[in-house]
Amino acid sequence: MRFFIRFAYDGTAFHGSQRQPNGVTVQETMEQALAMIFREDMPLTFAGRTDAGVHAREMYAHFDINDNQSSIVNNLKFRLNGILPDSIAIYDIFRVTDDAHARFSAKRRTYEYHVIDHKDPFLLPYATRLRTPIDFVAMNEAARHLIGRQDFASFCRTHTDVKTTICDLTQAEWKELGNGHAVFTISADRFLRNMVRAVVGTLFQVGIGKITKEQFAEVIAQHNRCSAGDSAPAQGLYLTHIEYPKEIFL
Repeated sequence: MRFFIRFAYDGTAFHGSQRQPNGVTVQETMEQALAMIFREDMPLTFAGRTDAGVHAREMYAHFDINDNQSSIVNNLKFRLNGILPDSIAIYDIFRVTDDAHARFSAKRRTYEYHVIDHKDPFLLPYATRLRTPIDFVAMNEAARHLIGRQDFASFCRTHTDVKTTICDLTQAEWKELGNGHAVFTISADRFLRNMVRAVVGTLFQVGIGKITKEQFAEVIAQHNRCSAGDSAPAQGLYLTHIEYPKEIFL
């Protein structure tokens, strides 16, 4: 039987979401908690990976159990939340079809990138501070070039094992929230490694007048990571929503 876990995490103290040998990750922490409850290894498959310091308001992972373990799932949410650190919260655990896949079944993902223009000790761990005036209108005009199905190699980390750098973007928009706080929302069927931070970092160049919106379009067309700007800092980035087809839910 296959189950999905819907959860959230503060990525500040983690070396990313995916298990790795040189740092504490969200996956490792959750798998250790599951192993304590099931008394055996319970591998998790995440819907995607986030870099060190990146947060998730909504993430999914799947795991498989046998019939003898089904009773454990009844109070698994409560038990996991009791074991896991405060930086990880389990929202829901539910049955899905046996062929449902947390990563490959996802239809669309949405990220937000938060910025502030002032020093705030309560927001700075979770937003990026902009130290120069920035033009959100110009950045939104440039961001329109991102919409559609196209090659985003210019915003992909080099030397990755992806088979294609084609993505279908349906939303890319900055919104000022007031009090010096703004958020960039971007949605697509899939994202490449480091893609959102590279997009935001390049849009910052538009916002400070270093490049024009036309030059931003040229960056996309060049399909070369070296033509884009530096990646924006990790702490402002959040995975906020993942959409799945209804038919996988039981």
